Amino acid sequence: MNTGSTITSANEGKIDPVTVEVIRNAFDSIAAQMNNNLARSAYTPIIYEMKDCSVGLFNADGELLGQAPGLPIFLGALDAAIAVTTEHIGGVEHYRDGDVFAINDSYQVGSHLNDISIFSPIFYDGKLVGFGATKAHWLDIGAKDAGQAMDSTSIYQEGYRLGPTYLYRAGVRDDQMIEFLMRNSRLPRSIWGDMHAQVAACHTGERMLQGLYERYGTAAIDGAAEQVFAQCERLDHEAVTAIPDGVYRADGALDSWGPNGGPVPVRLVVTVKGDQIELDLTESSAQTPGSMNCGRAQTVSAARLAFKFLVNPDIPVTAGTFRNMTVVTKPRTVFAAEEPAACQFYYPHLGMMIDLFIKALAPAMPDAVNAGQPADAMNILFAGVDESGEEFFSGEATGVGWGGLSDRDGANGSINYGGGDLKNYPIEVVESRYPLRIAGYGLEPDSGGTGKHRGGLGIWREYETLADHTTVSLWFERSQQPAWGLFGGSDGQPTDVVVTRDGIEEHILKVNALPLPKGSKVRIQTGGGGGFGDPGDRDPAAFTEDLHNGYVTRPCATTQPTPQEESPTQEI
Repeated sequence: MNTGSTITSANEGKIDPVTVEVIRNAFDSIAAQMNNNLARSAYTPIIYEMKDCSVGLFNADGELLGQAPGLPIFLGALDAAIAVTTEHIGGVEHYRDGDVFAINDSYQVGSHLNDISIFSPIFYDGKLVGFGATKAHWLDIGAKDAGQAMDSTSIYQEGYRLGPTYLYRAGVRDDQMIEFLMRNSRLPRSIWGDMHAQVAACHTGERMLQGLYERYGTAAIDGAAEQVFAQCERLDHEAVTAIPDGVYRADGALDSWGPNGGPVPVRLVVTVKGDQIELDLTESSAQTPGSMNCGRAQTVSAARLAFKFLVNPDIPVTAGTFRNMTVVTKPRTVFAAEEPAACQFYYPHLGMMIDLFIKALAPAMPDAVNAGQPADAMNILFAGVDESGEEFFSGEATGVGWGGLSDRDGANGSINYGGGDLKNYPIEVVESRYPLRIAGYGLEPDSGGTGKHRGGLGIWREYETLADHTTVSLWFERSQQPAWGLFGGSDGQPTDVVVTRDGIEEHILKVNALPLPKGSKVRIQTGGGGGFGDPGDRDPAAFTEDLHNGYVTRPCATTQPTPQEESPTQEI
């Protein structure tokens, strides 16, 4: 029964606050159920175990209504998939009930080609009322190397590249397109399974949003959404106004744009003026000759994430959020790459940008920031042939130490800023699905920077290969510029990877498809977070507890902080 007319208040047509809050939470609840169904029905562990996926619920204008926890670096770019497709088909009037679209073009929707956005329009009483959208990592999409290539130099080496593409037209499956996607993957069954898990998630959002419209009516739903947008916008304006006006700067550099590549400078200028904030990245590196690049849509998504760390972090994101934030990029740079730039490793420079945003605003918001994080995914990928003759791929991101804060130590062994809910594979999953043995796994002692509040610890994990014809690909960052300390804290310990083949040890951070004989070992060690505040001010009881827990093994409470190469600066 349509009850919208009974819920609208007589006060200028506004919806009563209680109903607004019920509807607001219903949007997020729908997104949460979409995400749950995606994970439950996915074929590959990178989705159902690692949760390398995100979902969002949008209105008919492609504006965000609600989202579920997932990879926040994805969430800010889902609206781009809808916008690009809407333009491509000639406007929203051309969507039909039962349509399902896929898109992964790095220059249009950001991230790498493995991340496939799938969305569908939602109709109620014959009218377009919204969209259910998903984004998830597909293990293999026909790149030049299994899974993904660490040494790609062109987008054409990284797999199939999709502009707006129909998977279903008015409810009819496009079998030719789906066959094409499967035929060009080394893992066709996973393509089929993960694709339809995303489609199912979109249909979950469709059914539940239609149910919400059935219960409350169009006027109430649309009116509540507008009130939520306005509230989020107002709160953002108030929060930015509280930041002192000024120009805040912070610079950094990444180790390299790929195996044997050169450093990649990242320069951020943040301008706060009244209730407006601007992030300027135009002084950063040109697009690189390697795979460390991304499209502008992904840069905007990462900037939104950085903003949300410090501005109203407890308020859920909607289309009303970020309206007072501007992102400035320059074409053909690492943050706004153009064809034919490779984009496999889209995150390292984005993670550093988020880190620099926090560092730059530290003088103005000392109680809200954390010290540096080795903001990278720290990827390790094994590929080969198991005893049954089947190809296998085991790719995962690994946890790092987060920087200390003004009131507590940094988190140990947690995923990077952009990873959100991303998780390590459990040991049992690795050993049951792949010809690998985990010889050890734990927190790396002494890896967190010292300070009044210690940086979080990185992790170590040792793999042993159990089959011939195995390769390993590595992408580990921030060895040259580890997580920095703030306000007198010291830097965290940098990352390191040791590969042992035929009894010979090598230290390797980036490599593509390195052959590993049976019995080879790979020991990864991720970086720790920076310390916050003067180490001499640390509570002796906290240091004693660290010794007891094995977090530290030496009397580092008196260690002097590492001098900072550069401090954030502010111009008033």
